[in-house]
Amino acid sequence: MKKNNVSLEGLKNEGLENVSTEERRSFLKMGLAVTGVFAGGTIFSATSSVKSVYASAGAYAEKYPYKPHYGMVINQDRCIDCERCLQACKKTNHVPDYGYRTAILEKETRDAVGGKREFIPVLCNHCNLPQCTRVCPTKATYKDQTTGIVSMDITKCIGCLTCQLGCPYNARYFSEEKHAVYKCNFCFDTRLSKGEKETACAEACPAQVRIFGDLSDQGSQLYKRVHQIEKSVWVLRPEAGTRPNVFYTRG
Repeated sequence: MKKNNVSLEGLKNEGLENVSTEERRSFLKMGLAVTGVFAGGTIFSATSSVKSVYASAGAYAEKYPYKPHYGMVINQDRCIDCERCLQACKKTNHVPDYGYRTAILEKETRDAVGGKREFIPVLCNHCNLPQCTRVCPTKATYKDQTTGIVSMDITKCIGCLTCQLGCPYNARYFSEEKHAVYKCNFCFDTRLSKGEKETACAEACPAQVRIFGDLSDQGSQLYKRVHQIEKSVWVLRPEAGTRPNVFYTRG
């Protein structure tokens, strides 16, 4: 459900109330097709070659509509797969063994001299144009109008899994005990709302793979890293048109 010609000023208005009944029905009917495109393979299967974030996100990289506008940049080649971030996330957010709010994917590349493995952390991208909020029939998943964090109201979730079908990043899991969908919320209820400045995963990482912060603060380490010109910065699945707030770089 790519939404074209959306101004940055209008991004805050994203939500189910802007989606017609016909559009929701159409999405539900094509659920299997969406699964085939987004959930059927690896998260990289439909990702174009690495681009500068300015090319993949356009003017969006220059302006952020939320205050604070939380986001993250991941130094892709620093991850050593120690899984401390996963452990910290599970402990902090009481994630069951079968669930996840963040994961580490393994990617192998080969060239003339041999192969190389990379470990790539992934999580909810807290998109500015989230497909999940557009298709949820009960508004259980929503984009917070202050922080831009994509969150879940578990009391409204009916366990239909439509949001899972709509997510290009496979960033949600279904709780068997609660019969509801859970996801990363940048540790808002467990850390940020209590005065902490970092997510559990970012704080636990020994290699400084994840940099969390406020993209609307030009003095923040996150803003400077995303907007630096020495190295490429990119997003996963730019063709999905969701305008993610999780960025990737190397070095």
